[in-house]
Amino acid sequence: MSLPLLKMPPVPAGNPVAEVHFSIRAIGRDAWNACFQGQVEDYDYLLAIEEAGLDGFEWRYITVTEDGRVSAAMPAFLCFYALDTTLEEGFLRRSVRSIQRRFPNFLKLRLACLGSPCTETGAIGFRSDVPGEHRRALLSEMLSFFEQLAETENCALVGLKDIPEQASSEFGDLLAGRGYASIGGLSTAWLDIDFKTIDAYLAKLSSGTRKDMRRKLKSLEQVRVEIRTDFGEFLPEVMALYHDTRNRSDWQFEELTPEYFQGVLGRMRGRSFCAFYFVEDRLLAANLIVHDDSVAIDKFFCMDGEKGRPYNLYFLSWFTNLRYCLEHGLSRYQSGQAYYENKVRLGSKLTANAMYFRHRSAFFQRLLRLVSPLFSTDEADA
Repeated sequence: MSLPLLKMPPVPAGNPVAEVHFSIRAIGRDAWNACFQGQVEDYDYLLAIEEAGLDGFEWRYITVTEDGRVSAAMPAFLCFYALDTTLEEGFLRRSVRSIQRRFPNFLKLRLACLGSPCTETGAIGFRSDVPGEHRRALLSEMLSFFEQLAETENCALVGLKDIPEQASSEFGDLLAGRGYASIGGLSTAWLDIDFKTIDAYLAKLSSGTRKDMRRKLKSLEQVRVEIRTDFGEFLPEVMALYHDTRNRSDWQFEELTPEYFQGVLGRMRGRSFCAFYFVEDRLLAANLIVHDDSVAIDKFFCMDGEKGRPYNLYFLSWFTNLRYCLEHGLSRYQSGQAYYENKVRLGSKLTANAMYFRHRSAFFQRLLRLVSPLFSTDEADA
């Protein structure tokens, strides 16, 4: 469904027309995926998010059409965003929470954001036949329309979430020219599968890390690993592990639902799985993975922190995923955002992402620019 009042005025044939949709179904799988070729988190993944019933989010999908076909697209969401979400635990965060007990809306703004809270990056989608010089015009059209939409939706803050380094290089000056400020987001950790065996992979690591991993892998003698494409009767246990893991995390934005986990496996059949880790028939960890023919993305590893840690389950999951990549001919393992120390130690590289934001008020935009370094989530040096 489209919102007619928010269509741009009619233009001559061939000129771009931007439009908002309230379900990705209104666009269609083929039209959407044509703009996101090579993206694992495609139409089916976004539809699973849409149907997951995530509290506090309204979904939108922005397209730019030329001659009756979609040339550019991005998912978007509306929500009340707490600016202190990315603050690390410490005096500043405790002070903010103290103020919020008296003034609940302190540092909370209604946000309209291009991207998705549940994707690894905010990919800007273009059809492959759109020439490079035309991409800027399409993105500019999309931004003008989205800013108008944000005002209609009473959103004071407009943002773009987790824009990849390559897109920032291409469009950063365009965004800056429109008044957007940027801060570092969480980097993307990835490992090329440029080895043929696990032993060859271990040989690429430092001697200390290699020795440590061989010791940790001995825990496999006590752990049973199952690769499943459905949760079955274990879904309540997986959700308990998820909430246990989420409550230990410093980064809490969206809260996933059982429908999200079921939806990903159901919508992405043949392109997703969940690895279960049992000790004496007790489920202690689960790891949700999505993939295409080249890239595997680790969406969520959840674990019983007290009982799972002695079995080195995080590291067992790492090697389970590498074996899956080797067995299925995948060429890259993307291990998610944050907590980079072990990922870098295990050979991962990091690619920077950026957050862009613009407040409707020029005064508050200047203020946000001043304080934005406090809210940066960039952990690239971790």
